[in-house]
Amino acid sequence: MPPLEILLSSWRLDWAAAAFVAVTGILYGWGMRSAALGGHRWPVWRAVAFYVLGLGSFTILTCGFTGVYGAEQRWAFTLKISLLLFVVPLLIGLGKPLTLARAALAPRGRSALDKVLSSRPVRFVSNSFGAPLLGLALFSTFLTPAFFTLRTDPVAGALLTLGVPLLGMLMALPIIEESDFQRSSAYLTLEFMFVFIELLIDAVPGILLSLNGQVLDHMMSVSNPQWWFRDALQDQQFAGNLLWFICEVLDLPLIILMFIRFSRSDKREAGAFDDLTDEQLDELQNQHLRGRH
Repeated sequence: MPPLEILLSSWRLDWAAAAFVAVTGILYGWGMRSAALGGHRWPVWRAVAFYVLGLGSFTILTCGFTGVYGAEQRWAFTLKISLLLFVVPLLIGLGKPLTLARAALAPRGRSALDKVLSSRPVRFVSNSFGAPLLGLALFSTFLTPAFFTLRTDPVAGALLTLGVPLLGMLMALPIIEESDFQRSSAYLTLEFMFVFIELLIDAVPGILLSLNGQVLDHMMSVSNPQWWFRDALQDQQFAGNLLWFICEVLDLPLIILMFIRFSRSDKREAGAFDDLTDEQLDELQNQHLRGRH
């Protein structure tokens, strides 16, 4: 491991990250101002969570140590990408950006937002069936020579810097922003069951990186090695250990959040039935019986 002074003092401006922070920060600030003009007082703690925890962690990962040494050390790059995918979106989500957007937008803007959220690509990514497949596809590239390209190519790095957090937000926001992604309790039950399968799926790339005795991206050395650098095989195996650990540990809060989401959905559906009259319940029962025949 690098010494503490290197961890704290390693900084480099990432232009893609700077653009992401600037655009999202300005849009969020505009949303708070527009919501206030419309009579919606936005909680200060959500703004602090968005800017400090969300964008702050994003900046540290992309411009700090993991961003500076990600090209040379596989474990630093793996730590950056996995946290950008799993942790940063959850922290950004604490600021409820979709709820803020709905409060700030005019009716036409809210209608456009609803169309985007209900589109097939967003629906595919924003459930526990499609999201693990995309995550598995991303981390499976770490088992190929493309791992070197992803770490060192500036264009690939910029695309990952912008795309990975957005993908993670599409995975995380359905859990946090329930009002925009309401689903039935039966559907959520299937999602909940699939998460347990995901626990095994997520572990595969990390396990293969950890246990493989060959350097899979065929890059055996770096141009400017530091005394604390690991050799290529140790670097790869440590990256696999980190990926395995992060994927498994972060599935636990995901399961907890999904359980909370399921409980709320079940209560919401039960409340909807309680509001029905006896005649309406009889009509629903008759429709159900007719449907079976």
